[in-house]
Amino acid sequence: MSRRRNKSFKTQVGTSPGTLTYVGQEIDHATHIQRIEYNETDYNVDDSGKLSACKLPNGGAPHVLWLDVDGIHEAPVVATLGHQFRLHPLLLEDVMNTEQKPKVDFYDDDRVSSPVIYVTMKMLHHDPRQHEVDAEHVSFVLGPTFLLSFQEERTGDIFTPVLERIRASAGKTRRNGPDYLLYSLMDLIVDNYFVVLDNIGEKLDAVEDRIVQELAGRETLSMLYALKREITIMRRYVSPLRDMLNALQREESALIKDHTDPFLRDLADHVNQIVDTLDTYRELIPGLLDVYLSTTSNRMNAVMKTLTVMSSIFLPLTFIAGIYGMNFDNMPELHTRTGYFWALGVMGAIFVGMIVYFRKQKWI
Repeated sequence: MSRRRNKSFKTQVGTSPGTLTYVGQEIDHATHIQRIEYNETDYNVDDSGKLSACKLPNGGAPHVLWLDVDGIHEAPVVATLGHQFRLHPLLLEDVMNTEQKPKVDFYDDDRVSSPVIYVTMKMLHHDPRQHEVDAEHVSFVLGPTFLLSFQEERTGDIFTPVLERIRASAGKTRRNGPDYLLYSLMDLIVDNYFVVLDNIGEKLDAVEDRIVQELAGRETLSMLYALKREITIMRRYVSPLRDMLNALQREESALIKDHTDPFLRDLADHVNQIVDTLDTYRELIPGLLDVYLSTTSNRMNAVMKTLTVMSSIFLPLTFIAGIYGMNFDNMPELHTRTGYFWALGVMGAIFVGMIVYFRKQKWI
């Protein structure tokens, strides 16, 4: 996440609550709005991207209105949407704040035309260039007949599979209301968590294999700390979803129909599974680190043991060579014709004897 930390723009100190200030990575493309209307019998997609498409249906057969807003960096666009749907200023402020943690808020007062539920989550991707988890800020506003979705930036529309299901009239999406559409989009985000989680699991397996096979080096230690950072970041974004989904199920809101509750419970089970797996991975990291340090220490001890044995063998040989290298005239061994060979023989016998002794002691 270092890329986002370096390029994020912090909220200006002293601004009044509800002030629309974009907090996030700099975006160079214009906001694009896609309007999707559907019911069980037909659907219509307006991909013009214009604000004029952002209006509630007027009469006719009941439709679900889905506005998919790609780009939250233009305050006038977000303000216009807030005015048309009479959304609370604090809600709009959270939409534009990419540092906002996942949460759910229920708005039901005289400041809004109808009760709405605000949900914010993080779409997680694995960035192969940075070798880390990258998060995209996603927000939803659920109303009686509409759903607004806000994506931070376009790296490919993350909601395309749901739109394809609407076009194909497949599944339950066309037969249900905007609350089921909200579940479908949230489920798509959570499903992508499993993809990121599998990627982290594969990395952990690769690091573990390198450690067990004693092929680990400095890069292995860097990978362990990078994985620990990825797991911490992912858990920070996923863990709040448990309380958020519990609140959606506990709150007696008319916007969440009874037939949607089982799907939300299933989604909560998936989130719990992800959090449990992240906790398992987080506990595995210190174990792998201990194994890595133990392997490194054992390798170092083996090297030191070899050097110590070699030093022990050559210490008496060096002692003998040092004595007979003093060149004193009154050393009788220096004047014998076979002294040199006797010295070599003694040194050789000491060498062989120490090797045999060390092997019996199982030091080598």
